[in-house]
Parts: sequence; C-alpha cells; structure tokens
Amino acid sequence: MTPVLETTGLGVRHRRAWALRDCSLALPRGRVAALVGPNGAGKTTLMHAVVGLLRPATGSVTARGRVAFMAQDKPLYDGFTVAEMLAFGRRTNPGWDGEAAASRLAALGIPPGRKVGRLSGGQQAQVALTLALARRPGLLVLDEPLANLDPLARHDVMRAIMAEVAERELTVLLSSHVVSDLVDTCDWLVVLNGGRVQVSGDIEDLLAGHLVLNGPVELADGVAAGTRVVAAGRAGRRATLLVRGGPVADPRWTSRHPGLEELVMAYLRSPESAALPRPAGVGG
Repeated sequence: MTPVLETTGLGVRHRRAWALRDCSLALPRGRVAALVGPNGAGKTTLMHAVVGLLRPATGSVTARGRVAFMAQDKPLYDGFTVAEMLAFGRRTNPGWDGEAAASRLAALGIPPGRKVGRLSGGQQAQVALTLALARRPGLLVLDEPLANLDPLARHDVMRAIMAEVAERELTVLLSSHVVSDLVDTCDWLVVLNGGRVQVSGDIEDLLAGHLVLNGPVELADGVAAGTRVVAAGRAGRRATLLVRGGPVADPRWTSRHPGLEELVMAYLRSPESAALPRPAGVGG
C-alpha cells in the first residue's frame, strides 16, 4: 500500500546546525502514529516540513492527499467569537465542511457567540481540532495536542481524535512528551532522537520483537553476544537487558515483553541503537 506520508533522506538546517538529518520514514494509511523524542529532537521541525511550513535542505517529503495541521500553541484569535473562527476557516480553506464543524462544536456545548479568549483550555483545543478536521484531511498532523490540558480535557481530545479515525480512514501523526497518553490510541511509533529517526514501525510488532531479560550479571556478556542489545543495566548481581530477538534458553534468565514507555525510554537512552524497517526488497 502506498504510504500517506513518506520522507526520504530529509534534512533541515537551522542556520549552521542540522535540526533533521537523513530522516526517512513511511506512514501507512489509517494509522495513528505517535511521534516521540526529547526536547530538541526535531519533532516540530519534522511536522513543519511535512505540512510545508519549512523547505528541506536535502531529501524529500511527500504527503498524499489533503493535510491539516494543529500547532502546539493552538493558534486562535482570542478576540474572535467561535462563529467568526469558523467563518475565517471557511474563507481560507477549500473543501471546508462548515456544517460538520458547527455540528461538532454544538455537540460539545461550545457556544458559537463566545469569544475564543473566554473559552477553557480544553474548549480551545476542541475548537482548534474542529478547524483542522473541517478541512476534511486525509492526514492530520498534531503537534503536542494535549499540552497544558487537564486530565479530563486530554481524555476528551484523544477520544475526539479516535472517533474521527474510526469514522473514516484518517491518518494521524501526533507528537507528545507523555507516552502514557498514547498507549491505548496509537498503533504506530516513530522515535526521533538527535534529528534522526531511531525507531519506526507497528507498535504491536515492535513490542513483540523485543524482550526484557533479567539474569546473573556474570553471564550478561554471553547473552548479549547472541542478541541485539538496545539497553543494559545492573542492580547488584542481577543484569537487565532490553534486546531484539528471541528468548534465552538458559533457565537462569527470565524474559518478558516490554511496555511501550519502557521501549521508548530504552531507545532514547541509547541513541546508537535503532529499530527501523528493512530496506525495500529485502526479505527475512
């Protein structure tokens, strides 16, 4: 299947420094992809390149179909009423679905005559999301959509996103610093670290393809030699390894699959490690 979003060797410079370097990924249609990484990793830069707000210095980015973007600061005009924001969106966006936007805000109980600046943070996030969805995009790009929201508002915004995904074959790329927010909603993972894609793939496949091993520290080197070690640690005489590959036959070692946050943190702490798809045409 042709990816909805594809970047190849993407590079973006900010003055003399590279914000992104050799960034390649492919996002299949209908996926909800979590884009995670530390501050300064290049997440916002990647999103800006995807939606056309930045011109790459190297490589290419292809987004197939209509794209909508919701920035982290949720740019709304505080002095506008909600109805005026919808009218502004209609005038500036071809293919605008004003009826669906008005219906969605009515269902949320957000008054059309209220000034944006008088809305709660959660209501402002819902208005910004409604404006993005009214473009009827095939790819929805969300930069920290849950930032500065209380737990109830975070839940409501994520529920709204998932409802749209379920209703139509919408593809979503969203960034977040809180991995726990993504566990029950995202099915694709992209880890960006130091301006490079470190991990990209189906979350279930990634979790199934990794193991957390725990065993005697004196045997750790032998176990490591037969696997691809992502991260290693020790507590007293016990060693813990996060590895890619099959289980260890030695009964002195226990194994389990990692959780999503555990997997992400292990890779972020090991920038030299990577879990990326095989090149096209390579079997196995």
